[in-house]
Amino acid sequence: MPPPLNLRIELDGTAVGPLDGRLAAARGASSAAGGLVGLTVARRAPKADDVEIAIEFCGLCHSDVHATRGEWGSQNYPLVPGHEIVGRVSRVGSDVKDFQPGDRVGVGCMVDSCRECESCLEGLEQYCERGMTGTYGAKDARNGDAVTQGGYATSVVVDRRYVLRVPESLDPAAAAPLLCAGITTFSPLRHFGVREGHTVGVVGLGGLGHMAVKLAKAMGAEVKVFTTSESKVSAALGLGADAVVLSRDEEAMAAENRSIDVIIDTVAAPHDLNPFFRTLRRDGALFQLGLPSEAMPPVNPGALIRRRISYAGSLIGGIAETQEMLEFCAEHGVVSDIELVGAEQLNDAYDRMVAGDVKYRFVLDASTLQEPSERADA
Repeated sequence: MPPPLNLRIELDGTAVGPLDGRLAAARGASSAAGGLVGLTVARRAPKADDVEIAIEFCGLCHSDVHATRGEWGSQNYPLVPGHEIVGRVSRVGSDVKDFQPGDRVGVGCMVDSCRECESCLEGLEQYCERGMTGTYGAKDARNGDAVTQGGYATSVVVDRRYVLRVPESLDPAAAAPLLCAGITTFSPLRHFGVREGHTVGVVGLGGLGHMAVKLAKAMGAEVKVFTTSESKVSAALGLGADAVVLSRDEEAMAAENRSIDVIIDTVAAPHDLNPFFRTLRRDGALFQLGLPSEAMPPVNPGALIRRRISYAGSLIGGIAETQEMLEFCAEHGVVSDIELVGAEQLNDAYDRMVAGDVKYRFVLDASTLQEPSERADA
């Protein structure tokens, strides 16, 4: 039988104990089909630039479902997901001056990058030309190529450069999804320069869409939500949308011709973009955030050419921009609408996410995780 994965192995094959003598309780997948089970994670001792975090809450992202179920290709199991982490600093390395024990902090979708390429030097670590290191399921080159394990756990250790300060005025549980859904929608809105006088269209009203509505309104924009579901009209208006357009209604869509400056498209299923391009004004832009698993219908280039429209994509945000987003949310009182779940409810929460049965994000209460045990290892 191979040694447990949370043991460091010397060259002579001797198991010498956990990486830092500390184990964390966790929930993760031991196979693609086995669901989420109790695991034990070994976290490294904080190095000079590291911050150790006692996790309080971790948001559940739909990408966690895809990853743990092997729907995005093969994974290294066991795998602990979670990249929307909020907690308190418990220890810091000797060179860390910007954080101290007790600080409320967060960790988003990445825990490292090359720090040398043009993107990294410009504070755009999410576009690292050598590939950012994901918070889970990625090889950590600075730590012996260990596979990163995420935030469905009681603790995590992260280089200080990738740790964010979470304002105390924000509800910590509701702030957790800001580290993924929040920054994913904030970044294109900020890149376009959304402000008072702009009209923003939001396609889809889920975890990403509801954050796009809240953030665009906080930036001073008029917001119109496009949805295929009449049942979401009142929900969109309740979130602050100024108008709701049923996108399957051709007359309603025609009435929106040249009415919108920027569209945030959050739909992760194939859909025709051409009707939405017709709602954009000259020099407008459609940012694609949803990532469909199948091919999209073709885009008519004439729709882009006739109004100098941009069709763009966007991926989370850099560390500095994510910190800006958290401070913006604290200033404007913006958080995610959440449903708090315990460790025993995670598998049900995954099934409900797939069914679209959540308004609008699940968040794990890390205090419900069991104490570390040796029943499984990660």
